[in-house]
Amino acid sequence: MQKTLLINGHPDKESFNYALSEAYKKGALKSGAEIKEINIRDLNFNPNLQFGYRKRTELEPDLLEAQDKLKWADHLVWIYPVWWGSVPAMMKGFLDRVMLPGFAFNKRENSLWWDKCFTGKTARIICTLDQPEWYYRLVYRSPSHHAMKKVTLNYIGVKKVRITAIGPIRLSKEEFRAKWLKKVEKLGQTNQ
Repeated sequence: MQKTLLINGHPDKESFNYALSEAYKKGALKSGAEIKEINIRDLNFNPNLQFGYRKRTELEPDLLEAQDKLKWADHLVWIYPVWWGSVPAMMKGFLDRVMLPGFAFNKRENSLWWDKCFTGKTARIICTLDQPEWYYRLVYRSPSHHAMKKVTLNYIGVKKVRITAIGPIRLSKEEFRAKWLKKVEKLGQTNQ
């Protein structure tokens, strides 16, 4: 049985991102996967990594629980809107505070290299855009995709990362959204 963690980075619970999360969950449950969730908006934490890595900031209970869920999961599903070519501020703060040395990676002494703590896990990124995916890819070169896939997930050892970019959401019709909800449910059902 696959252990799947859904991490939703949208600050608005009534957003299409939450509908996408529910669709994925519905499909994953049909496949027999075990599901846990993190809705970043509901967590009580300071998103500012105040001292960088120079001095440790104690983790709030919600972040300790989030780390337990991240360790538990085989498959991480990140759902968020792309804003200004990146992730929402609260999600960025979550990444800064949770994906710490000693948890997500270990720095090697007197070396620029590091050990990855999330090897063996897989991930799916489902992100929404206010422009067509092809435009985001060709004109802007998909900066949020690179940051999440290569600079974050690959960096900590998640090798197999698939990306589903959905756009444009702004001005989209109900049929467009319904089609994507079905596609995302199918992704959940196939554990991808």
